[in-house]
Amino acid sequence: MEKAFKNEIKTRFPYLCNTKLLLAVSGGVDSVVLAHLCSVAKLDFALAHCNFNLRDEESDADEDFVADFAKKLKVKLFVENFDTEQYAKDNGLSIQMAARDLRYEWFEELRLKYQYDYTLTAHHANDSLETFFINLLRGAGLEGLSGINSDSNKIIRPLLNFSRKEIEAYAIENNISWREDSSNTSTKYLRNKIRHDIVPVFEELNPQFLETFLKTQSHLKENEELVEDYMSLLYPKIIEKTKYGYSMDIGYLKKVPNTSAVLYQLLKSFGFTEWNDVYNLLDAQPGKMVFSASHRLVKDREYLILTEKSQVEDKVYKIAEDEDFAMLPMGTFSFSEVKEIKEKASNCIYVDPEKLDYPLTVRKWQEGDLFYPFGMKGKKKLSDFFKDKKLSLPEKENSWLLCSGDKIVWVINQRADRRFSISSPDQKIIKITFSL
Repeated sequence: MEKAFKNEIKTRFPYLCNTKLLLAVSGGVDSVVLAHLCSVAKLDFALAHCNFNLRDEESDADEDFVADFAKKLKVKLFVENFDTEQYAKDNGLSIQMAARDLRYEWFEELRLKYQYDYTLTAHHANDSLETFFINLLRGAGLEGLSGINSDSNKIIRPLLNFSRKEIEAYAIENNISWREDSSNTSTKYLRNKIRHDIVPVFEELNPQFLETFLKTQSHLKENEELVEDYMSLLYPKIIEKTKYGYSMDIGYLKKVPNTSAVLYQLLKSFGFTEWNDVYNLLDAQPGKMVFSASHRLVKDREYLILTEKSQVEDKVYKIAEDEDFAMLPMGTFSFSEVKEIKEKASNCIYVDPEKLDYPLTVRKWQEGDLFYPFGMKGKKKLSDFFKDKKLSLPEKENSWLLCSGDKIVWVINQRADRRFSISSPDQKIIKITFSL
């Protein structure tokens, strides 16, 4: 296995040879063997051990074992104790998910603080097989069935091509001690149930099941990469980055083969779960929406618009009469007296100061708002004004108003209200400019 491991490093992870590595070690056979192999391969690494305090004295014994192991290898050791049960309770997580979050967050903190280049974990082929079944049960797409990534977000998993049997055999052959986690025998955890109850059935049907599975998973990975290549070609033709999110061309989407599959690939990373509702948006009435935990997808005429969930801004900001500059969350207002109107631009207006009632206010628009658009006759509802301008829902939601009392002075960067316009060239003129 030493030769195979060195070849794995040479062919798949050559960049590890000249870098500082942080190696996650629980004390179990997988991580202990990985540390031993890294030592034999003369890699530069330190150990990181998490004590989750879930098994009382057994957890402390694991920590002591890893401390002795680090001394034997003559490498640095980092140890962190966690109150995993309290963290799980506070965050509404299972114990396993809480432990996962805690360890990966800590590994990344260590890596950045002490300038390690990568974190190594001892995931192996059987872990990948068990993850496949877990994702299959949860209804994963192609990416969920194609295996654990060997290299992702500075996490390297160099043992994925080795089985649990190979690792244990190597440990026995080289007289390497390890710790057994008693919780690994309990089938109350899904992964353990798959390991002890499901995988053995497949192995009984096919003694080479793991090898067969790895070949199948390799094919799935190749197909996933093919899909990614295809999507990289489609992406710029379908999606346009906008000020508030992304806009997707419905017409082009409908022309491509397997429209639903393409839409899934475009949106899978945004947390949507009600995929039939997402697909139905293509033919829905404008204004129809589908939500994920973090994002919103809106049908807007010929486009689907993806934005983060909007936070309704109902705060009103005030600008006093003596303020020449007002820096507010949406941008900066500047007020200056000018002798004449020299330029016209969307980001500035000219008003009669005698018509202003201070303090001025800045707020988001609301249903029922109306104003007297400069250059037009009569009054107009803002909702109709936005409709005429064909503003998208995000553009409407992010429209701000400068107001004097209960009157709109300016639909900012869009149109001034003529009630505050200059009526005589001899009067005092105030120029109001808005900048982001």
